Amino acid sequence: MLLSLPTTSFRRLASLSRHFTGSRTMSTSETTAGIIIIGDEILKGHTQDTNSFFLCKQLYSLGVKVERVSVIADSLAAISKEISEFSSNYTHVITAGGIGPTHDDITFEGAAKAFNEQLVPHPTLVELCRKYFGQDAPLDSPKLKMAYVPSSAELHFGFDANTGERSRYPVISAHNVFMFPGIPTLLERGFNFVKCNFQGSKVMFHLREIYLNSDEVSIAPILNEFNSKHKDTIQLGSYPEWFNTYYRVKLTLESHSEDKLDAAHQELLSKLPSDIVVNFVKDPISKSAQQVYSLVQSESTDEFTDSVRNSVTVIEECLDKYNLDEICVGFNGGKDCTALLYLFHAAVKRKHPDYDGKLQALYIKGSSSFPEVERFIQDCIQRYNLKLFQIQKGMKAALTELQTEQPKIKAILMGTRKTDPYSTKLSAFSMTDPDWPQYMRVNPLLHWDYHHVWQFLRKLFIEYCFLYDKGYTSLGSMDNTKRNPLLQYTDDAGKVKYKPAYELEDGNLERHGRNGDTDKKWNKEKQKPEIHS
Repeated sequence: MLLSLPTTSFRRLASLSRHFTGSRTMSTSETTAGIIIIGDEILKGHTQDTNSFFLCKQLYSLGVKVERVSVIADSLAAISKEISEFSSNYTHVITAGGIGPTHDDITFEGAAKAFNEQLVPHPTLVELCRKYFGQDAPLDSPKLKMAYVPSSAELHFGFDANTGERSRYPVISAHNVFMFPGIPTLLERGFNFVKCNFQGSKVMFHLREIYLNSDEVSIAPILNEFNSKHKDTIQLGSYPEWFNTYYRVKLTLESHSEDKLDAAHQELLSKLPSDIVVNFVKDPISKSAQQVYSLVQSESTDEFTDSVRNSVTVIEECLDKYNLDEICVGFNGGKDCTALLYLFHAAVKRKHPDYDGKLQALYIKGSSSFPEVERFIQDCIQRYNLKLFQIQKGMKAALTELQTEQPKIKAILMGTRKTDPYSTKLSAFSMTDPDWPQYMRVNPLLHWDYHHVWQFLRKLFIEYCFLYDKGYTSLGSMDNTKRNPLLQYTDDAGKVKYKPAYELEDGNLERHGRNGDTDKKWNKEKQKPEIHS
């Protein structure tokens, strides 16, 4: 019996036929994708591609296996060839780039050529373009270039989740190819409109991760044996990490069967030496409230846990006394203020769980700061969602400027400890002297010692400036700071190296790598609300 189907159904059937009769044997249980990034600016290094990262992550979460990512030039021949091959080999094809009104925007034309179709003006797109560029624009005008699409093209409009309004311009597809603009914000918005078209097979990917404080060479025999046994059901990945302070290798295990994956995961753990397995916490910042308050509410009565409890109490009192727009955290990238920032973030999340604004932070920048510290501070702005006030002046002048520019701020949280120079007489809440800009200095870490700071950071897997792993124990300016000589050692090859800061045995000697005369001069300012590191 001959069925009467709408044109779009015939197009989809043609696409499926093309897919399953292509040059590659496909598994019907697996949904695959190929991504084509189009743009000379990518190949020349003028623009960094972030679209493939976004698309791979999204497709993986939908159960779609990305098998290939290609980056090609703004060439009609290259685009048509790549689309044709990808369309034959993968369930879904996504292109990014080459959509617009200029001469090098030729993705639609390339798709038409790939499918041996005409490039035709779509009435809906013509209407949209004329509405935007002017009703008098002729069909051959560059203003209407985006209205010309392959003859089989389908239009996918999305709707704004907040307003319910339809998107101004649709995502265009032809057969199994979805074509997106290269501008990341437009691509991400467009993909969210049409992601329902990319639902993968019912068999989803399952993932387990293992973090190891070991190099790959030492565990290679174990991995090789495991892979030989499970390679048909478990995909094993091994990824060295050179700059992570908590682990050196990340292992990934993936499978469609969660039961088989769990069994294999436990088997591999049993074969690995237990002393190299790290119970690493991914994204500790999102878990800050959970981690900190688990410590606070634990039954432990040791000095470290009591110090954390006392700090949280001080921060909570500060949050009771002041609104969030009246508080900022002193932050210069050092270990102490990193611990403080994490504690403050946790307390805010606990007391104001629905707060999605930025936390205010003050960075009084010295004349010669380490570039590694500057990069870490920039990373923290993103991680903690900070509104950073950066001022490069002396302490008193900086606070005067802050008071002028941000008059709402009344309290500054400091990472000061009583073991810091000129800090023995401070209390948890200490006003600045009358001849200084008036701020309440809040000092939650006063009773912490050096080892408390490191125990806190490393117990909760909090990211800190990696200079501390290179032998620095207290960070000041570049001209008054060096590696702590007490951490120096010579390795088996006769090379001089430095242990990480958390291995310093005597915490009273943390400033052994700082120029004492410079420190004394820096701290002579009366009751300086110092931001320690």
